[in-house]
Amino acid sequence: MTIRVLLADDQPLVRTGLRMVIDAAPGVEVVGEAATGSQAVSLTRRLAPDVVVMDIRMPGMDGIEATRMITQESPHVRVAVLTTFDTDQHVHAALRAGASGFLVKDMDLDGFLTALRVVAAGDALIAPGVTRRLIARYAARTAPVPAPTRRELAGITAREREVLTLVGRGLSNRELADDQHQPRYCQGTCRKPAHQTRRPRPGPPRHRRV
Repeated sequence: MTIRVLLADDQPLVRTGLRMVIDAAPGVEVVGEAATGSQAVSLTRRLAPDVVVMDIRMPGMDGIEATRMITQESPHVRVAVLTTFDTDQHVHAALRAGASGFLVKDMDLDGFLTALRVVAAGDALIAPGVTRRLIARYAARTAPVPAPTRRELAGITAREREVLTLVGRGLSNRELADDQHQPRYCQGTCRKPAHQTRRPRPGPPRHRRV
C-alpha cells in the first residue's frame, strides 16, 4: 500500500527537494503541497493523506496550530513535524498538538524515509539527537536525593533521632506533642531538621520598679 504524503512548508525549494526524495522512494508518494498552515488544514480535508510533513514556522497559521487542527479533525492522519527548530519548547508544543513525529531538517534521507513509514504505521518517532537530550534532562530531574552522611547524622541528638523516627511513622505535629509530652510551641519546630530548629530566644530582662 502506497503512503500518501502532504508537504507543508513555506519554502518552495524545501518542498521541491522533499518531493524529489519521496517520489523516488518505493511505496511513498506526494499528493499535495501547502505553503501555510491553513492550506495544510484545507488540503488535509480534501486529500485525506496518510502523513502530513509539517514545518513549524509558516506565515499566518503556524505548524503547531495546523497540527492541532488536523489531528482533532482527522485522527487517522499522522503528522510528522520537520523543522530546523529543535528546542524543548518546540518539541513539547508539537507533541501536545498531536504530532506523531518530530524530525529535524539535517537528518539523512534514509532516516527521513524510515520516519515517514514509522509514523504512517501508527507509531511515534523523535529525532535521535532530540531523544537523547530529552532523556538526559529527564534523568537529571529524577536523580535521587543523596542520603545524609554519617557526619551529618552524628550531629543529631538522641532526642532528635526519636522525633525523626516518629515523623517517619507519619505522626503529625499535634501527635508528636501529645506522644512526647512536649509543650505546644514545639508543634511548629519538632518536624524541622535538627540544623533548622531554632530555640526561642529569651526576651530582654524586665526591671522591677522600686
